[in-house]
Amino acid sequence: MSMLERSTIRKGASKMEVSKTTIGRFIKSNQLKPHTSAVKPTLTETNKIARMKWCLAHIQPTLAECKLLYHSMHNIVHIDKEWFYMTKTSDRYYLLPDEDEPYRSCKSKRSITKVMFMAAVSRPLIGSDGEITFDGKIGLFPFTEEVPAKRSSKNRPKGTIETKPIQSINKEVMKACLLNQIIPIIKAKWPANASKKIFIQQDNVKPHLRDADQQFESLASTDGFEFHLISQPPNSPNTNVLDLGYFRAIQSLQDDKIATNVDDLLRNVFTSFEELSPQTLNRVFTTLQSCFTAILEVHGKKDYKIPHLNKDRLHRTWGLPLQLHVEEGLVRECLEYLKLPENNAGDTYDIGPLNHALGH
Repeated sequence: MSMLERSTIRKGASKMEVSKTTIGRFIKSNQLKPHTSAVKPTLTETNKIARMKWCLAHIQPTLAECKLLYHSMHNIVHIDKEWFYMTKTSDRYYLLPDEDEPYRSCKSKRSITKVMFMAAVSRPLIGSDGEITFDGKIGLFPFTEEVPAKRSSKNRPKGTIETKPIQSINKEVMKACLLNQIIPIIKAKWPANASKKIFIQQDNVKPHLRDADQQFESLASTDGFEFHLISQPPNSPNTNVLDLGYFRAIQSLQDDKIATNVDDLLRNVFTSFEELSPQTLNRVFTTLQSCFTAILEVHGKKDYKIPHLNKDRLHRTWGLPLQLHVEEGLVRECLEYLKLPENNAGDTYDIGPLNHALGH
């Protein structure tokens, strides 16, 4: 029986020639399990090699007891963009038997008001006693503009200043956001005793600046700071803490708040960003390291499950580890795999120190 023939309980029951309640019992007893399959971007062989090198570049070149450690990532700022919507096209509520069903409407599902935000986060600094010395939440920056209303309406007269989302984000807009908003806030919030050599990690979409943009780095690297742009591998959202889980956490809180205009939406997103605890952000960084290991195990492919580390239990007992271990055997096997002639491709992420430390 093909996957399409068991995409619903009704189809599965018909094909197996049993009742729908029997299928329901199978699901309840874990003999069958529901699964939602999402289409993922196709990875080329070059993409897979780049993903492996990226993960290896985050491993410290120091071997101890046949294990290696990931870098703590305290000098990396992750940035990324995300759309936040006024409301969802469909939502679920639990109603009383005599309660009226809510009615929501709009002219078109495509016309739901949305605003794109740029987020910037870094790993929080948490003391041994649990004290937060740096929350890691650099900031959230909406792509909006203030424009006068062109026509009068029942809600406001012509000329009233309104907040409107910027729909087209180009390289100039991105550069202005980095230089005029993100960089100044990083400098203002950055811990005094932390390294001021900071790497800003971005994805590979066209509006982003290219790596080693000399003009950007010279303009940003002032006041004792040294900034460098780095790009994560293509088609690899799970290598960025924002796409890996932090954006979903913000959206989950934002969905509980009512918005009737762009200003309400902005306020709700900002409030949700502030409500999330630094511990939540720190846990996503730990999950990121576990994803690196999973990517290495499958040689850069995407057919892996995000590992479950029982982070809540670790936090209550031994404390959440700052750096996860990687088995020496796995790292050596990956380095040997990358030496094969057919794998001499991919971006040139620096794995030289790791090669040298393990005698490759």
